[in-house]
Amino acid sequence: MRALSVLLLSLSLCLPTLAEEEQEEAPQTLYYNLVPSLIGNLADDGARLKFFKADVALRVTGSEAEARIKHHDPLIRHQLVLLFSAQTSDSINAPDGRETLRQEALKQVQQAIDAEEGEPIVEDLLFNNLIIQ
Repeated sequence: MRALSVLLLSLSLCLPTLAEEEQEEAPQTLYYNLVPSLIGNLADDGARLKFFKADVALRVTGSEAEARIKHHDPLIRHQLVLLFSAQTSDSINAPDGRETLRQEALKQVQQAIDAEEGEPIVEDLLFNNLIIQ
């Protein structure tokens, strides 16, 4: 009986340690801001040039994914500037224009990263600021 109680006591002391080892930290959601802002001309016809300024954040999971996104920052910026430059102010200012642009930008970024890394690391794309002037 004494041996059984000693065995149970030793197991109860070891269980919290084993539980800590089994628990892995869940990957953390991170937001990578493209800095500086994306700035360029819109594809509007007319006498006056129109410009865009976009502050974009990319949502990724884990610091490794964030490091891979930092590595591909120039490629991502290039894709987004080309996409934004092809837009008109009317298409962006339409009722669902900004959301459509956001979804297309996410798709473009995911395709570019997929081509480089073999998987789409970026989970979402958010506009922190989008100005048309």
